[in-house]
Amino acid sequence: MAVEVESSPRTHWWNDERIRAILVQVLVVGLFAGFIWFIVDNTAINMEKRGLKAGFGFMDDIAGFQPTSPGFNITNFDVNISTHSEVFFLGLVNTLMIAAVGIVLATIVGFVFGVMRLSDNILIKFVAAVYVEGTRNIPLLLQILAWYLGVILAVFPAVRKSWDWGEVIFFNNRYIAFPSPIPQSGFWIFMASVAIAIVAVVFLRRWAHQRQDATGQQFPVFWASVAILIGLPTVVWFITGQPLAWDVPELKGFNYRGGGQLPASFLGMLFALTFYTGAFIAENVRAGIQSVSHGQTEAAYAVGLRPGTTTRLIIIPQALRVIVPPVTSQYLNLTKNSSLAIAIGYPDLVNIFTGISLNQTGNAVEIILMTMLVYLTISLLISAYMNWYNKRVALVER
Repeated sequence: MAVEVESSPRTHWWNDERIRAILVQVLVVGLFAGFIWFIVDNTAINMEKRGLKAGFGFMDDIAGFQPTSPGFNITNFDVNISTHSEVFFLGLVNTLMIAAVGIVLATIVGFVFGVMRLSDNILIKFVAAVYVEGTRNIPLLLQILAWYLGVILAVFPAVRKSWDWGEVIFFNNRYIAFPSPIPQSGFWIFMASVAIAIVAVVFLRRWAHQRQDATGQQFPVFWASVAILIGLPTVVWFITGQPLAWDVPELKGFNYRGGGQLPASFLGMLFALTFYTGAFIAENVRAGIQSVSHGQTEAAYAVGLRPGTTTRLIIIPQALRVIVPPVTSQYLNLTKNSSLAIAIGYPDLVNIFTGISLNQTGNAVEIILMTMLVYLTISLLISAYMNWYNKRVALVER
């Protein structure tokens, strides 16, 4: 007598999670591609109706305007021969400069006030709290205008009555004039000594870490690094005959001629971005330090470590794993917020390229697309570096 074996019910393909996942991804990609095609096609049709020609040929046209003051002309822009591509490059350089300097200063301000908020001194703690809470709750645009109109233009004197520092640096409500360096023969040797000193400090720090891991003894890395960074270049500086001259600004008529200048708009943007972003970083620092168990501090004191050493070697390294991710977002915000410079006339990318060049050429699609890609690229590079650094400081469990 034959025994019939019941066959298992056939599973339909739509019940397979793997196939469903692939189909969903294909559908999402298809919808996104369709949306991009619709935008491109619709834009092309509208441009054709208005008689606008797409392309980047306008980048080779003479700009015909001066996007920045002669004293703040980093790329040597010439109003008579420079093209819109050079306007783009100048705006990009100015954007990167305000973002880079702002990130460094905001990090310093944030760490200082973040530590101040944890101070046992009531006055210091109160001052830090007022700064953080007050700055974070005022719109950035208002702070930019306050620094520019209420501080720089209102407090600083006119050009002919400039404050001076050693009769070489001059402060007024239009710019800061300062000496600019003029390299002489042998200057490359001095720069090579600076590079060698930096490399030596890096190897010194690695050796000091390995020595401490092996013997438990600390090496004065900071003071040794300072001695190397100052000593070696100084010796080479005098051996090569001080191969650097200075172009000192001089008052001629109603302006200072010679040297370099930092315009008031740059200072207004820098102060606003630094203190606004620094307030958020201060809260990230405070949270990161408080995330470290108090037992770590007690254990460090128990083995004889001093408070400064405990903070530098025990607390901060552990706090960084909490501090770095939110600080990355603040760096990205500062970079993108620099586009508000148009409010006070700082010649960044948005102001002179997306603003003036767009109005002159009418190539709105191309210019806006290029500007968006620039900010996207900068943000991705910052994120990539900070993610790499975050992995370096993350605790490795064994």
